[in-house]
Amino acid sequence: MADLLDEPTTLTFTVAHAASAGDQDPPEHPRPLDESTRARALLAAQPVVEGHAEPPRALDPDDLPPVRAPEAGAQLWSLRVGADEGVPGTLRRIDAIRALVAAFPEELRLTHTTSEMAHARNCGRVAALLGTVSWEAVGGSVAVLRAYHALGARAVGLTRFDRFAREAVREMNRLGLTVDLTGADPDTIRQTLAVGRAPVVLTRAEPDAMPDDVLRLLGENGGVCMVPVTPDAAATADALDRLRGLAGPGATGLSHATDPATGYVPLFAELLRRAWPAQELVALSHGNATRVLRETEFHARTTRLKAA
Repeated sequence: MADLLDEPTTLTFTVAHAASAGDQDPPEHPRPLDESTRARALLAAQPVVEGHAEPPRALDPDDLPPVRAPEAGAQLWSLRVGADEGVPGTLRRIDAIRALVAAFPEELRLTHTTSEMAHARNCGRVAALLGTVSWEAVGGSVAVLRAYHALGARAVGLTRFDRFAREAVREMNRLGLTVDLTGADPDTIRQTLAVGRAPVVLTRAEPDAMPDDVLRLLGENGGVCMVPVTPDAAATADALDRLRGLAGPGATGLSHATDPATGYVPLFAELLRRAWPAQELVALSHGNATRVLRETEFHARTTRLKAA
């Protein structure tokens, strides 16, 4: 009997409690993250491979380590020199970059392959690669190309096409040297793409100055145009939109930030506003550049195996 009397009380409390709970406002959903926050998170997980980094002219302790965008995860250090400096000037640059990396082992790590790049990143270091050698510093010699590769260089600039250039492109493909077509005229780009078997790069590309058909050919080649990033995020995004539209999302890459303090977050925030999918932003940040280096390595290995 007592149980029967207790039951209505329990029911009354339950109903009252439910009614009280129903009067409360439903929990608020978290606000969506703004584009800058999303861009910052993406770049923290997917750091940038920069196609062009300039070494300091002197290892002055007051100017070191070199200023770089905080979102950089790997850098191709330029070995370009003036026409009058040639091979000696290039060797001095290689020596200076090696000394720079050795001076900051907690920040930089010299790498030669894409697997070494990944390992450097996993260790919290920025991967430093010996980047583009000037075409004039090759001196019309395949032997010099081989020597640069042995010293760790991983790209050579090609600015004109002639009989030696044809031979050089084939040798670079065999060695695993990426062909950098920065500064080449459209005909040189077309002729190089017709001869080469590995994807090319433009480490300092100006897609707005390139004809539509050349951009389409670069996309077919699997090449990457690495675009300088200025503080004008909208202008840089416009250039990348054109490149993406003609050559495809696999052709996009980043050269360097002209203002390292600004970095890459404003650009990626702008591209998010333009509805670039995350997968294409990762490709822009490092995926495409890493793929070109990896495919160049793979082509070189398979070529040597076929010749053996």
